[in-house]
Amino acid sequence: MRARARALRVLAALSLLSSAGCGAWPGAGGSPGSDLRIMVPNTPGGGYDTTARTVARVLGETGSASDVQVFNLPGAGGTVGLQRLVDERGNGRLALQMGLGVVGSSHMAHARVTVERTTPIARLLGEPGTVVVREDSPYRTVDDLVAAWRKDPAALTVGGGSSRGGPDHLLAMELAEAVGIGPREVDYRAYDGGGGDLLPALLDGEVDFATSGVGEYLDQIDAGQLRVLAVTGDRPAATLPGVPTLRARGIDLVFSNWRGIVAPPGISASDRERWTDALTGLHASAQWKAALARRGWTDAFATGDAFEDYLEQQDRAVARLIARLGLD
Repeated sequence: MRARARALRVLAALSLLSSAGCGAWPGAGGSPGSDLRIMVPNTPGGGYDTTARTVARVLGETGSASDVQVFNLPGAGGTVGLQRLVDERGNGRLALQMGLGVVGSSHMAHARVTVERTTPIARLLGEPGTVVVREDSPYRTVDDLVAAWRKDPAALTVGGGSSRGGPDHLLAMELAEAVGIGPREVDYRAYDGGGGDLLPALLDGEVDFATSGVGEYLDQIDAGQLRVLAVTGDRPAATLPGVPTLRARGIDLVFSNWRGIVAPPGISASDRERWTDALTGLHASAQWKAALARRGWTDAFATGDAFEDYLEQQDRAVARLIARLGLD
């Protein structure tokens, strides 16, 4: 019996070594990518959540990774999730869906950890912002809105689907600065669950206008519930025909959000390579290209040193912007 038990242990070890040497994570049933998890650091319905669930779906459809689980861990503008990721040191099966919002929130909250503590995997996409109102808003153009806002900044409330330091907040502050309003005069109301929490506030009149991502409210825009006054990219958005850029309306501001994937610190080189390979396969797929076009996202794919350098640059740039606007 002892000899048989030893033989079984040897076979099990050989099996593990064989699976570890292949290009996919070993998992339940031998399927590639089993038990992988992507953490979303805010509540369902926002841009991070939509992106992570699109990533998981396309990874499964293309066979790059199967059964990828997406779960939400909201709190403090994404810094609760960031701390959890850093605490999971060495866990090569976990990743965080993040972007400009997590970078900004970590500085605004003076969090104990920043993105510099993570393992960068891939930048996935960029997304210009929008200035949006209810369909029955008295502001028919961005010029109407800016004129009223300049006249009495305190009279208008702007909502955003991110906490202070997130992309919607930074967009509102930079827009205010661009039109001659002090950022500290802005009545910004944060809905830290992304577009899902902001939408009812906008429709119910809790806020006068919102700054949000170009892909957040396409269904409500198509249904005639919301009207976009301007987009913040350097060119018009294909998903919003006829909507001008801020620059086309004489406002010197271009603003874009971005989203990417990072892993815990201390993961193995092989796990980092597997995540990179899986996301590279996703980026090349027809399904991902269709998702980008449908949601108005722009392709901003980068991995390796290119994304690591970009993340470091963004961390420094956002810290400087927050200090310049007097928001720290």
